[in-house]
Amino acid sequence: MEHLINSEVKGIEVSGIRKFYNMVSHIEDLISLTIGQPDFPTPTHIKNAAIRAIENNFTSYTHNAGTLELRTAACNFVSKKYQLDYKPEAEIIVTIGASEAIDITFRTILTQGSEVILPGPIYPGYQPIIEMCGAVPIHVDIRENDFRFTLDMIKPYITEKTRCIVFPYPSNPTGVSLNEAELKDIADYLADRNIFILADEIYSELVFDQPHVSIASFLKEKTIVINGLSKSHSMTGWRIGFLFAPENITKHILKVHQYNVSCANSIAQKAALEALTVGINDAESMKKEYAIRREYVYDRLTKIGLSTVKPDGAFYFFVKIPNRIHLNSFDFSIDLVNKVKVAVVPGSAFSEFGEGYFRLSFACSLETLEKGLNRIEQYFQEL
Repeated sequence: MEHLINSEVKGIEVSGIRKFYNMVSHIEDLISLTIGQPDFPTPTHIKNAAIRAIENNFTSYTHNAGTLELRTAACNFVSKKYQLDYKPEAEIIVTIGASEAIDITFRTILTQGSEVILPGPIYPGYQPIIEMCGAVPIHVDIRENDFRFTLDMIKPYITEKTRCIVFPYPSNPTGVSLNEAELKDIADYLADRNIFILADEIYSELVFDQPHVSIASFLKEKTIVINGLSKSHSMTGWRIGFLFAPENITKHILKVHQYNVSCANSIAQKAALEALTVGINDAESMKKEYAIRREYVYDRLTKIGLSTVKPDGAFYFFVKIPNRIHLNSFDFSIDLVNKVKVAVVPGSAFSEFGEGYFRLSFACSLETLEKGLNRIEQYFQEL
């Protein structure tokens, strides 16, 4: 019966991040610097809110878009943090993580043959959904621009078929963000064009050198903002995301969401409400620790002689594999595992424009990072 499977689905590859992790995770004494999973536990007060919800039998369906209480808290959160103004009654959907928000956005706005412009390298979660919609992903090579997806990089790729441009900032895998001036330039250029913007801002609370600025600040009417609690509040497994957009867009996305999942988990919604109110600044302590780790890793990579762009946010370094290493990124990563038992993610997992790099996650303790970087240094010394 396999010959009857949707050809678009058959053509999809498993995420390169997970594929590589699953290949090596069983190895004894392996130091894994792969998955973007915060090493902090979910704050206790958030867990307690979920326990109370269970004890109070808050276990029924909620409104398709999420409880009004949570939607209000989420709108207040982005208003206070990023000066974004959304109506909780009609301009936000609570989703099953940011991943579902991406999925239902593309399934709402894309049609057969439409084009989506994305920076490359980029997180692998966009392309398969675009292709399942019958649309075409158009990657822009931003490697020579310090991974900055600026207007001059975007302009040559805009055609009459362009339906959406994806801005995932801070970026996975590079950690790079765009500043206010760069975003305004892009918004001004797109103001009179019929092109959606998908702004994936899941790492917005984890920025180090300058405040996070959303492109929705300049072009709200065309922008779909995606965020969530996985990274900011170490709630990856709770699967709570948020989609913000003008009502004339959300009313259609909500239909796809409704038939997809009905609503987000009721218990997790109560935990999310606690996170966005009592825990509105929970990310600050985590961010301080990530900042310390960022400095440590950058210093070590530089001393080893490896080239990388210092990340503005998130918890990743995207590191250039030296030219003297005559291996592609996948084979290099396997060689690193075999010789010194350190796992990183091959750059090829992040589109063809990630080839020649590897991603190192610093969402782990300083002790683990020190051990891992000692082994990476040993690897290069022994070559």
